[in-house]
Amino acid sequence: MDTFHEVARELAEPARRLRAEIPDVIAGYSAMHRAVMVEGALSVKVKELIAMAIAATRECDGCISSHGRGLARAGATEAEVAEAMGVVVMMNGGPGTVWGPRALAAFREYAAD
Repeated sequence: MDTFHEVARELAEPARRLRAEIPDVIAGYSAMHRAVMVEGALSVKVKELIAMAIAATRECDGCISSHGRGLARAGATEAEVAEAMGVVVMMNGGPGTVWGPRALAAFREYAAD
C-alpha cells in the first residue's frame, strides 16, 4: 500500500461485487451509517474521531482510509486527530504506536486534497 487513496480504490470493486450478492445487508449497513453520522449530541467530527480511533484499534486500513476522508470532510485538525491517536496508543500499547501513526497519515493525505 502506497496511499490511502489506493486502499480505497483497491477495495471498491470487491465491495461492489459483495453488494451485488447481499444488497439488503449492505443497504442496511449504509442506512445505519447515514443515521449515525449526523450532527446530534455529538458532532460529526467527534463521531469520526471515535470511528478513526476504533479503526486504528481494529487495524483496518480500509476503515482508516474511510474515516481519514471523513475527518478531513468534517473539518478536523491535525492536532485533534493526533490527540485521538494518543488515546489509541494508551488503550492499545505497542500496536497503537503502529496504527495510530497510520491513521494520522491517512487524515493528512485526505486533508491535503
